[in-house]
Amino acid sequence: MKTLLQVDFPFNGPFGQEMVEAMKGLAESIAREPGLIWKIWTENPETCEAGGVYLFEDDVSARTYLELHTARLKSFGVPVVNAKMFQVNDVLSAIDRGPVA
Repeated sequence: MKTLLQVDFPFNGPFGQEMVEAMKGLAESIAREPGLIWKIWTENPETCEAGGVYLFEDDVSARTYLELHTARLKSFGVPVVNAKMFQVNDVLSAIDRGPVA
C-alpha cells in the first residue's frame, strides 16, 4: 500500500528561487531514493519552516527514507524534524484527482 510522508522543520532560508538554486542537487538526489513516487517541496518564509510531502510505494521505503532524511537534516543543524506517515486510500484519492496512480 502506498505511504504518504509529511515532514516539516524550522528553516531560516533560503526560500523561493534562492532555495531552488541552493537545493537543486539535493532534490536530484531525493528523486533517486528507492520507492519514491513523488515529492512536493513546502516552504513558509513567514513562519521560517520548510519540509515536504512525499508519496512512497510502501511503508518500508517511507520509513527508510525518513530515517536517512532526519539524520541529514540534523547534520545540517536542524534541531527538530516533525514527521507523520499515512497509508493512502487509492480509490477515494483517485475520485478526488489525487496523484496516487
